[in-house]
Formats: sequence, C-alpha cells, structure tokens
Amino acid sequence: MNHEKHITDPAAPLGLEGPAGPLGLDAGDVGPDAAPVAEIRDLRVEIGGRAMVDGVNLEARPGRVTALVGASGSGKTTTGLALLGEYPPGARIGGDVRVAAEGLVGYIPQHPAAVLNPARRVCALLTDIARSQVRHLPRGRRRAAARERVLRALAEAQLPDGETLLRRYPHQLSGGQQQRVVLAQALLLGARVIVADEPTTGQDALTKSRIVDQLAAVAARGIAVVLLSHDLDVVRALADDVLVMRAGRIVESGPAERLWTAPRHPWTRELLTAHADFTPPAPSADSGEPVLRIRDLIARHRDGGTRGRPTTVLRVPELALHPGSCLAVVGRSGSGKTTLARCLAGLHRDHDGEIILDGTALPRTLRTRDRAQLAAVQYVFQDSRAAFDEHRPVLHQVARTAIRLRGTDKDTARQEALTTLTRLGLPEELADRHPGQLSGGELQRAALARALLARPRVLICDEITSGLDTVNRRGLLGLLAQLLRDRDDLSLVLITHDLDIAALAHHIAVLDAGELVEQGTAPRVLTAPEHPFTVSLMQTTARLEGLLSSSDLG
Repeated sequence: MNHEKHITDPAAPLGLEGPAGPLGLDAGDVGPDAAPVAEIRDLRVEIGGRAMVDGVNLEARPGRVTALVGASGSGKTTTGLALLGEYPPGARIGGDVRVAAEGLVGYIPQHPAAVLNPARRVCALLTDIARSQVRHLPRGRRRAAARERVLRALAEAQLPDGETLLRRYPHQLSGGQQQRVVLAQALLLGARVIVADEPTTGQDALTKSRIVDQLAAVAARGIAVVLLSHDLDVVRALADDVLVMRAGRIVESGPAERLWTAPRHPWTRELLTAHADFTPPAPSADSGEPVLRIRDLIARHRDGGTRGRPTTVLRVPELALHPGSCLAVVGRSGSGKTTLARCLAGLHRDHDGEIILDGTALPRTLRTRDRAQLAAVQYVFQDSRAAFDEHRPVLHQVARTAIRLRGTDKDTARQEALTTLTRLGLPEELADRHPGQLSGGELQRAALARALLARPRVLICDEITSGLDTVNRRGLLGLLAQLLRDRDDLSLVLITHDLDIAALAHHIAVLDAGELVEQGTAPRVLTAPEHPFTVSLMQTTARLEGLLSSSDLG
C-alpha cells in the first residue's frame, strides 16, 4: 500500500478543514528540527457513534522514529492507517492529515496475510513493485535488474534464502516470514514514510533484533518511521519520540528517554510495569495415555503448487501431549512451528506419519474428519483478522461454532458466545460489530472464544499473545492457565517464539530448521538445555533483552 498526498475526506464531514496543501520537505533536513514529512492534526475517527480516535496529533520527521504505544484497541492502527488515507468502513472522519508532495507511505501491517495475495507467489508480489523502478533501463536489462532488487530487498528484510522463498505462496510461509516479505515490499517502494504496525509480532529473538537494526537503518537513511507497537523493549531501542494512547486519545507524549525515566500519566506507568509475571503451572503427572501423539511425522511444501517439487520442511519422530497439560513448541521463525500446528489441525495435508487422538489416528485433512474430530482439535491463528468473515458480525461467527460442531440451538449458542466473549474481555457492544471494526487484539480474543465454544480436547494457540500489549497479554495467559485448571479434558499446544511464555508450559519441544532437536519438561529445557541450538536460542534471547533494556538505547 502507498499514499502520495492525502486530503481529508469531505464525504463524511465532522468539521473538516479545507484541502491540505503539500508539506515542504528538504531531502537534506533530517532530525528533530526538520520539517515533518507527514502530519496529523486533531484527527477524529468515529464509527457508529463510538470515537475510535479523538483529537490525535502526530508529526513524522525525516530520520526520526515516532512510536505510538498503548493497549489493544487504543487506536494505534487507526491513527497509522490515516497516513495512507485508509479508514474503517463507515467511519466519519474529522481533522487534517497531510503528507509531503511526492512522498510515498509504505505500510507494514500487523497481520501480513491481509495484504499478500494468496493466489500469487512471493516472486510475483515483489516483482510487480520492482518492475516499476527499472523502466528507465533498456528492455533487455529490466528482468535481471528487477530480480536483483527483489533479492536485495529480501536480504535486507532478513530473508537471505530468498531464492527458495520466491517460488512459494504466502500460505507456505510462517507468520514471521510473511511479515518480512511485507517489509521487503515497503523497502522496494522507496517510501519517505514507513508505518510499521507491530513489525516484530510473532518474531523470535534473533529476527526481532535484526528488525530493530533494519528499522534503525531505515531511519538513518532519512526515512520517517511511525512505529505502532506494544513491545516496549523494541520501542525503547528504536523510538526518538513516544505517544501513549488510551481509548483513542493521546494521554502522554514526549522524548522517549523522558517517558522511560519519568512517566507522568498513570496509564503510562501501568504499561511500563505490567510484565507477564506468572507462577509456572504445577508439574503434569503425565499419567495414562496421551491425548495426542505424533509418530514419524514428515511434512512437505510443494514449490509452485500441488504438482511442484516437494521440499521436506518438518520432521517429528515422536511427540506427545498429555491430558490437562500444556506443550510449548518453540523455535525461530520458519523453523516449522506453524506447519506442525497445521498438520495437527488438518490444514496441511502433504505429510506422512500418524497423528493419534485418544488412541485413534486422525485423518489428514479437515474434509475427511467427522464433526467430533473437528471439534476435538481447535486452532487459534496468529492472524486473527484473516480467520474471520468481514461481512458477518463477530458474535454470529463465534456462536456458529457451537451450532455446527455441537448441534446447539441458536439462542443457546448466542448466549454461550456472549458469556465466553465477556469472560475474555470483549463486551457485547463490540461483539456485535463486524471484524473490520475491531482491533487485532480484540479479534484475537474473539478467535479464542470461537475455538472454546467447540469444547475441544486440544487447543492449538499459534502466537496468540504476540499481537497483545503487556496488560492484555498477562490477562490472556492467566486465562489460559485458568482454563487448564478448570477443565481436566483440555490440553494446550502453545506455539511461541517467546521463551518467557514457554516457561509457563509443562513441556517444551524445540524446532530448528524443521527438525525436532530437543524436548522435555519446561524447567529442564530452560535450565539445562542439551542441544546446541536450544543453548544458542536462550543466549540470543538473553543478549536481546540486555541490548533492548540498556539505557544508552533510550
């Protein structure tokens, strides 16, 4: 997505100003005193009488990183998208948004699948952008020049194996790989402003540190970066200026160093102190037969479709999940975590081996599983937005799970859905809205509620905390722990790159480059890792935490 010059939309006026003129921008001016390349004044975005954003002001200056932080649903994404002239359907818009003349705005979304065409390979998605940049070359040189630009952008986005990934479709990439493909698109655009919406969501420690370095390099080239993030360590490492949002308003703003050392607003102080501190669960007895057992699993991707050349992407000789326990699957982005989860859920059919639920082998695909088997294994996706139909209210979609998989009548299903959504922190007035009117964090809670209404035996959560702020992450993890305590028949598979979250599980399985390299109880794996990769993963995490929390990066 890109945007050259935006004039606030007079079609839905709320006291709009007249047409905005282009902002002045001298390419040589970089830093706090440079003229802004993009500017928001008194922005108000209203849907159905509810102000999603109210009175927001923002300036993006060349070479500076301006961070918007706040809880899920606070208005960060709505504010960032305003720089592209994008607003929720049916919104009434007020205020003034200006972008410098001839200034492109690149966008890195929190949910990358939403902007990647599932029917086109990565090569086509990126080459379309690169071709427009080599038209000045002789025709015979354009193809090679475009490919060179694509591969360079992939490398800069921390995807060095670009040649292999170019042949794949978006659904054949992990969430982290999808995120970096979108980053490569923004780099190819040559944008003067980049809006990065939770760019480190779902990333492992090593990739996160590389993205921090990359965005810092982007700013060093004189590009304005607007960072929307709940990851305060990343904000601390990158931001020059910070705006703290709550309920659609800016409650505090100022230089990053001042906010970290002397926050003035109570909400800012709560965000800075709301770490996910939990008591690890009681050890699982592992008595009796596992509820889920994996034997000799070998999964493949086929580059170029079903008739393409198969590539083995995952090998799991033996893995078990016991009743009432939580298994954390950890590894770097692209290690095979999501492929494993999709195999368990019947979403990845190209695999060999056995997946056994309660002593019975599960069919490979959703289409060949009966209703009881579908209900028994439920998947909560990392990209919750892509998992909902934009044209139906969220409450309707959540309730439909109980109707289809358990045969519940409509009224009972609706009441169950409301009760579950409320317990997860999503009130009825939001549940009745369409997905496009909810934040990513709100949709994530709705996705969890939908899965729970199936009353599953196995709940697969794929990086579901990665898009949440510290406050909501703590609440969601506490809820998952409570679900395990309350329901003896529920077991949890937690896909995560975060070792702090993995520490909350009973057992940990470690994947590296598609291989299961280590497994064991969480305390043993985290305190006495045996495989060199597990050791390096823990060391990288420790280095990143030290780097991002060091005061000289404020």
